Amino acid sequence: MQREAMELKVWRAGGDDPLPDGLAQLDRYLDRLSLDTGVLVVFDRRPEAPPWKERGGFGQATTPSGREVTVLRV
Repeated sequence: MQREAMELKVWRAGGDDPLPDGLAQLDRYLDRLSLDTGVLVVFDRRPEAPPWKERGGFGQATTPSGREVTVLRV
């Protein structure tokens, strides 16, 4: 059996970047599933968001407990 963990957050107008909350939530999922890595997807729905070509892409981040996760910003 293969298990994966992914969290999706939406960055809405007037709100803060949901990355810290998403990393904390994904960290809890990873702990519960006994996984070392996961994926966090952040959809930027703010009207002032940069164009896709400037904001979209993959990156790496570390959860509060030190797990490395892939971050996809779209």
